[in-house]
Amino acid sequence: MPDLPPPFHHVLRLSDLAGRKPTRFTLTPDAAVRAEIALWAGINAVARLRFQGALTPRGRHDWQLEAVLEATVVQPCVVTLAPVTTKISEPVERRWLADLPTPEADEAEMPEDIALEPLADEIDLGAVMLEALELALPLYPRAPGVEFGAAEVTDVGLAPLDDAARRPFAGLAAMLDAKSRKPD
Repeated sequence: MPDLPPPFHHVLRLSDLAGRKPTRFTLTPDAAVRAEIALWAGINAVARLRFQGALTPRGRHDWQLEAVLEATVVQPCVVTLAPVTTKISEPVERRWLADLPTPEADEAEMPEDIALEPLADEIDLGAVMLEALELALPLYPRAPGVEFGAAEVTDVGLAPLDDAARRPFAGLAAMLDAKSRKPD
């Protein structure tokens, strides 16, 4: 997949938002933008995409996002490369904290709540939508009825390994069993 910049942004300046009530939103990119998103995500198509929710102030400086991502995507089957259509419906939650400590060490533990992010002057709902879409995509889409078959790979002229050869100590158990049956 080429390293493309995110194809969709919807930036909200926090200073422009109401400080006491939720800001409701619905993002529905048009067909041209969905085609760019599909290219960016490395999939065949994004047939439908909707990100709807609310950005709510929490306290004096913090913000919370509660939304739902709904999408219909087309990806290649990992076995046959035939197009596989998947419907996605995922809840999305994020919290931006003004006083979120930033790790200063080269290595740091992941926080327990991975939905926490440091607060900036702006929140890009488009970036949140794209991240949620990427996380919701099936890793190994398969066309209906398609199963992974057994692959037997070997060098030219050699017989493929069978189950007995894959378990080298299976014969040892049989030998010990036969030895235990012999009269002393």
